[in-house]
Amino acid sequence: MRLRLAVFISLMMFALTGWASPAPGALHWKAWSDGAFAQARAEHKFVLLDLEAVWCHWCHVMDDVTYRDPVVVQLLNRRYVLVKVDQDSRPDISNRYQDYGWPATVVFAADGSEIVKRQGYLPPKLMSSMLQAIIDDPSPGPSVEKEGVFRPASDSVIKPALLARIEVQYEKQYDKPVGGWGFVHKYLDEESVEYAIRQGARGNAEYAKRAADTLHDATNLLDPVWGGMYQYSVGRHWTEPHFEKLISIQADALREYSLAYAQTQNAEDLNAAQSVHRYVTNFLTAPSAGVFFVSQDADLHDGQENETYFKLSDEGRRAQGIPRVDTHVYARENGWMIDALCDYYAASGDASALEQARRAAGWIVVHRSLPGGGFRHDDVDPAGPYLGDTLAMGQAFLALYNVTGDREDLKAATAAAQYIAAHFAPASAGGGFVTAQKATDAAYRPHPDRDENVALVRFASALALASGEERFHATAAEAMRYVAAESVALRPLSAGVLLANEDMTESPIHVTVVGAASNADVVALHTAALRSITSRELIEIRDPADPAPLTTSVTYPPLKRAALFLCTAQACSSPIFRGEEVRAKIQRAQLQTQR
Repeated sequence: MRLRLAVFISLMMFALTGWASPAPGALHWKAWSDGAFAQARAEHKFVLLDLEAVWCHWCHVMDDVTYRDPVVVQLLNRRYVLVKVDQDSRPDISNRYQDYGWPATVVFAADGSEIVKRQGYLPPKLMSSMLQAIIDDPSPGPSVEKEGVFRPASDSVIKPALLARIEVQYEKQYDKPVGGWGFVHKYLDEESVEYAIRQGARGNAEYAKRAADTLHDATNLLDPVWGGMYQYSVGRHWTEPHFEKLISIQADALREYSLAYAQTQNAEDLNAAQSVHRYVTNFLTAPSAGVFFVSQDADLHDGQENETYFKLSDEGRRAQGIPRVDTHVYARENGWMIDALCDYYAASGDASALEQARRAAGWIVVHRSLPGGGFRHDDVDPAGPYLGDTLAMGQAFLALYNVTGDREDLKAATAAAQYIAAHFAPASAGGGFVTAQKATDAAYRPHPDRDENVALVRFASALALASGEERFHATAAEAMRYVAAESVALRPLSAGVLLANEDMTESPIHVTVVGAASNADVVALHTAALRSITSRELIEIRDPADPAPLTTSVTYPPLKRAALFLCTAQACSSPIFRGEEVRAKIQRAQLQTQR
């Protein structure tokens, strides 16, 4: 799942009470396992989970202040089994507690039932008070709510009345005075921007302006020295960034600026995309393997303020050192970046981006593949496989196919979708595809994640068209019954649900170049289609001499020269022979898809 930045609302504003002196005793952290709960039962203790991110400034402050405080250390060592998890390494636990931001602090009884869930940085006095209160009275607090009965939607299409409510929510989620979607932190929410871009292309001038304004405002989060996008800005304005750089943030930004540039040819959007691409290439790419790392830390020195550092020049920064890069290589994160690189290559024509995408995909296939088309998260997964890795790589291969026409990429995307259907399908109809097969612990069964099911609807719908195989519509429909459930669909932010519903119910633009792939005119028409890429279309080359063509519902007339055809749900265009005509034709086709 791509981490939605809206969940990073935290208790950061608690005043620090000063740096504590080293505590008389050490804390002994364990990895997450059933063994931690077994130890808690044997020793009559509680289990405390510190769910952190290695790039997170306030996680470092927790380690250096709260978890060194003598009172906190004494209470923890006396009555708690301590578990520390890097949320990037465990998508199942991350998805389970994502609403609590990082760090998240969760306390369990020895039987695995939750007692307290706390959000963000906890200073020593607050932490020690909480720990003692749990010892005195271990009954669940108000942060622990009983899980309600889930009722899936009766259909894979959102009912009109509910759809209208979601659209109203999306409208209200735009911060008109400041720009952007959301009202606490300012960040580039990929799905909200993409939905606005899509509606703008259909003739909604107000949404087109909101997308453009947000993309412009978000350039304040671009590092002017090294490039790349900071995670978010605090204080409901765009000029006070938190300086961590996650690969997920880079992928989101690269894709949205690329899509915007393809639509409007705004040079600022291209410059922003190039900034992100340069940063990822120079800082988050493994030189020898070509795969992508997870993140770069916000702090040069853990827990210390870093605004002054990031105001320095390249020379000044390097003289002090470079913030730590998390060099784990996860299939999910690489899939996200491969997908974004394909859009950047399509929009910009930068061939190096396509080469990077191919190289990373090749490495992941060799080092992260599972039998049957799936993918591991890391070298070894303690509780995987996870849906997010196979889903992201499936999307990556479909994106590669869309820009290259390589049937091997389509084959890999198809295998990924088959693996998902075989391993992550819900136990009951409409229950949502689950994040992991295995339960995180004995007290918690596998759950679906909304973002992952939104992405699966969109992936499977696109794959059904590209492959001509109707079975993938069934996968999309099953995931959509979960997404369309009122309790799921009305959660903020709303754009992902709206995009999934459109992708499920509306045919995308189908761009077909007819002719031999080696023909120069075919290449020119295909290139013109790529430069005008939208947020949803299928671009393919069909050679009349192909002995095994993919299934299609469209019959193309025999012609003596290369031609491009645009098809929507309503009609197909007459043949287009000149590349310079393609952009205007695609823009007209987008207008025809307006509801």
